[in-house]
Amino acid sequence: MDSENKSRWKRPLTALLVFGISFGYVEAAVVTYLRPQFFAARAASSPRNQELFPLLTLQQVEAAGPKMVKMTETEIIREAMTLAMLGAVAGVAGATFRQWLAFFLLEFGAWDIAFYACLKILIDWPRSMLTWDILFLIPVPWTGPVLAPVIVALTMIATGLVIWGWESDGPSIGLQGIHWVGICSGAVLILAAFMWDYRNIMAGGMPNPFHWWLFAIGEMLWLAGVVFALLVAPERIDQTDRGD
Repeated sequence: MDSENKSRWKRPLTALLVFGISFGYVEAAVVTYLRPQFFAARAASSPRNQELFPLLTLQQVEAAGPKMVKMTETEIIREAMTLAMLGAVAGVAGATFRQWLAFFLLEFGAWDIAFYACLKILIDWPRSMLTWDILFLIPVPWTGPVLAPVIVALTMIATGLVIWGWESDGPSIGLQGIHWVGICSGAVLILAAFMWDYRNIMAGGMPNPFHWWLFAIGEMLWLAGVVFALLVAPERIDQTDRGD
């Protein structure tokens, strides 16, 4: 790796990781404020339930009054703005799509892991890595054990570092079409695992067993795309050095 290029990218990389970790704390703080309001709105139907599930149904949200409806709408918009903010910050740091993608994956992964770490510090939650969580509400509820999004976050960080390393070496090294097929196919299967049970969740049911098999296939496809790219990268570097 060219030392000058590597040094040039260290500063934005460090700044984005710091941003992701800091934003993770902010997100955890917001959740600590929202949970008591959620539990209060559910008190009429489940007065002793201090867990996330079952979720309030749309009918229960409406029955809780305009304030709860507004809070739910605000939460959905907040999630969309969170993704927009992460994407915008990565866009400022990266001049090309591949640079943007590398930085987005890195800060997203750092943000997600920091979020759970800060929740553990602030409210001693989750109790374990197998505790179920609501990951997103867009376009439908994503749910799963905390371990699953943490694994995805680590995968995103690793992928971001690989792409960042190629960008530091120059534009001749990078992911090819076949690698993108593996990564994107894996991402789709992972998302499917998180959203598989959304109808039951939206109806106020308790989560069904997580589809670890689907999640595992998605992870393997994603990682296979990255690993295969790493294996063939030296050959492309040699060809570039020879002027082929």
